[in-house]
Amino acid sequence: MYRLNYQHLRYFWAVSRHGNLTRASAELHLTPQTVSSQIHDLEDGLGEKLFARQGRRLVLTDIGHVVFRYADEIFSLGRELQDVVRGLPAGRPIHLAVGVADVLPKLIARHLIEPALRMEEPVHVICHEATPERLLAELAIHGLDVVLTDAPIPPAVKIRAYNHLLGQCGITFMASGKLASGLRKGFPGSLDGAPFLVPVRGTALRHELDGWFSTRSIRPAIVGEFEDSALLKVFGQTGMGFFAVPSVVEDEVEVQYDVEPIGTVDDIVERFYAISVERKVRHPAVAAICDAARGDLFV
Repeated sequence: MYRLNYQHLRYFWAVSRHGNLTRASAELHLTPQTVSSQIHDLEDGLGEKLFARQGRRLVLTDIGHVVFRYADEIFSLGRELQDVVRGLPAGRPIHLAVGVADVLPKLIARHLIEPALRMEEPVHVICHEATPERLLAELAIHGLDVVLTDAPIPPAVKIRAYNHLLGQCGITFMASGKLASGLRKGFPGSLDGAPFLVPVRGTALRHELDGWFSTRSIRPAIVGEFEDSALLKVFGQTGMGFFAVPSVVEDEVEVQYDVEPIGTVDDIVERFYAISVERKVRHPAVAAICDAARGDLFV
């Protein structure tokens, strides 16, 4: 049975942080050849490749990311042990790795994460933004503590994880001042033929919008489709078209992007989820996110 060599693990940890063998070797006061050899010994012992080469950089493989997180925790604990022995305060912050789905409005993401940073215990938050599928894959290998998104786990994604509904709200259509004032009268029929900025197909909001307009025989003129919700609002700010936002952040969007509401509908519902590998949330920062969302944000 292989016994983990912590010296080899330290060399791996140094190279992971630098992404470069030469810089890590300089920090360790060893030759690159020595460090490379020791990392190969670690890979042989674990039976997994930890690095892949991209040009001049060494990048972590999927299993390399997992090993790095454990190494980071191990050596952080080692530093804390030294501090305790020397009589220094330990106070290690709670680590929270959050995956934010790229379809999630940035204002919603901020509101959801903010309660974790207001806890009495110090919290170190690391945010990753990507597609829901990519984030769920990272969650499955425990690379993330939670994924924040606007839809539950798709049936095609086979991972052991759980949906925690945080809340829901209606949507408000908004636009720059001149366009908004022209569309407000006769809403929602006034949206027929109006320039419309929408999320890309495949997103939960786009599906809801398409269905809502179809049942009312309203056909806005789609002039732009966006993966990034913030970029969509920037285009809306310039008067390129009207767009939809969760009603819960309507006031903030109005101030931040200098736009105005056209009308609000409650039968288009946006839902927001925290997805975790825990059926019952135990991570204190994730619990703070869930409790605040249900008790304060979506009420």
